[in-house]
Amino acid sequence: MSSVTFAAEAEGTGALLPLRLPLRRVLAIDAFRGLTILVMIFVNTLEDVQGMPAWLYHAPEDANGMTFPDLVFPAFLFIVGMSIPFATARRLAAGDTVWRLVRHVLVRTLGLLVLGVFMVNAEDGYNEEAMPLSIGLWSLLFYASALMVWAVYRFQNKTLLVALRVAGIAGLVALALLFRGGEDGDARLSPQWWGILGLIGWSYLFASTMYLLSRGRVPPLVIGLLLWLMYYGLAQMDAVQSSPILHLLAGQSENAAHTAIVLCGVITTLFFNTSADATPQRFGSALLLALALFALGALLEPHYGVSKTEATPSWALYSAAVCVVLFAFLYWLIDLKGAQGWTAFLRPAAANPLLVYLLPNIVCALMKCLHLGLPDPLTEGPTGLMWAVAYAFLVLALAHRVHIKLHL
Repeated sequence: MSSVTFAAEAEGTGALLPLRLPLRRVLAIDAFRGLTILVMIFVNTLEDVQGMPAWLYHAPEDANGMTFPDLVFPAFLFIVGMSIPFATARRLAAGDTVWRLVRHVLVRTLGLLVLGVFMVNAEDGYNEEAMPLSIGLWSLLFYASALMVWAVYRFQNKTLLVALRVAGIAGLVALALLFRGGEDGDARLSPQWWGILGLIGWSYLFASTMYLLSRGRVPPLVIGLLLWLMYYGLAQMDAVQSSPILHLLAGQSENAAHTAIVLCGVITTLFFNTSADATPQRFGSALLLALALFALGALLEPHYGVSKTEATPSWALYSAAVCVVLFAFLYWLIDLKGAQGWTAFLRPAAANPLLVYLLPNIVCALMKCLHLGLPDPLTEGPTGLMWAVAYAFLVLALAHRVHIKLHL
């Protein structure tokens, strides 16, 4: 496989970050990303459909187990991890130092946290009567501001570009000040549980930091993965929970499982793209990784259970094992066997994932503004199921028509 070695030296430290990655794009990663977003839209739409089998809904909060939809968010996290080595390599090839990489990671994390906080407050905890505008209009203005901040502009007028981004930031600040929540309307915009994008932001920050510290080597990343799982276990101990100081130090334990999944994605990318081994050895390494993740998940399950809501280690490890196997299959099918024609419909989601993720939420906010709802037949039974499938494909088609690209 044609490949190139990139290295960057941190100014004043002499630290090297060697990466050996293929020059060509790994098409299986794009297909995996597109499939994940397509299924995410499907399961999110299906949440409002009554009468479906239990395995098509998220497992109840108090259940010890997981369902098909509980695999979607981990797949998203896994793809985030798979992208980290390639994104780092591209920036190093463009001349970035390690410190510039760190700044990029911090800025991207901040963007994900901001988007996540706004979106989670638009879903729950708001007091519409205490706000000067409806939550639907507030949400639409938020998405408009977000588009102004993170859109990829095609023109070269820097003055106009800066003006649009500043206007978008000002819009976000104003909307944050206008937000009211709580029964009495005295609550302000708050992180709550950070929202999906916020959780991705935290796990991306931690995993990217470990990737840079490990200098792209698998053994330190595996150790880091185990340390995050240990951190989760320590945070659940009664002595930690009863101590204010220790409880504060364990405050990120809820993101331990998420970070572990992202690290599994990073490790999988390195297995398939940095090894000089022949193809069978790469698949063998992936199989061993999947088996090890599953075995470790089974070992921890009696202690912490399996729960997406609680982000337990077993849920994360089982999900990551499935993702490793699924990616290996897609890599064999698409990159090795050349069966890529069927992935064409996934390209909008693969190339512009943030926009595709936001589109259903923008549609929902617009429907709230117009006081519109779905007809009853689309919210129950087989017709509801068919609608969920059709809507997922409609969003991808809409993303192909909307000439807006978002970049964090």
